[in-house]
Amino acid sequence: MTERLKGLGLPIAEDCIVVSIDQQKLWHFRGQECETYVVSTARAGRGCIQDSQQTPDGLHTVCEKIGAGAAPGMVFKARQPTGKLASEWATPEDNLITSRILWLDGLESGRNQGVRADGKVVDTRRRFVYIHGTNQTDKLGQPNSHGCVLLSDADVIRLFEHVPVGTLVLIRA
Repeated sequence: MTERLKGLGLPIAEDCIVVSIDQQKLWHFRGQECETYVVSTARAGRGCIQDSQQTPDGLHTVCEKIGAGAAPGMVFKARQPTGKLASEWATPEDNLITSRILWLDGLESGRNQGVRADGKVVDTRRRFVYIHGTNQTDKLGQPNSHGCVLLSDADVIRLFEHVPVGTLVLIRA
């Protein structure tokens, strides 16, 4: 992580997140402390192209936090609370956005930010890629998303409380 930050001209961070697509884990580093979470990334694998439904790799930042104070299990649509909990949802088989949202923004131009040289959009923020809660906790630890990084409601609430906007997030294989 340190070399990646230096290579991009960014400062070394005391607070950062690393997501491993291969291991289906997320590590939150705060100073000398590290917490590990089981996640689900995209069923379609790793990639940054718009509409690919893949989890974008590379360096990102948490650009916005959404859902502070929402009830655990609150379902969000278009980043707005619906007023319904996942347990009340009419179609529980849906993979829902629940509890909290950490919206990601790519920091690597042409890789996960903006447009590639071939004209393909690779912008994580415009793709609406988040770290968020899910109602499908039985599938954590295996690929199950449409590009986002999924956690249990309890884990995403805990992470949300400890992660400031601007936290660096490295998503890797």
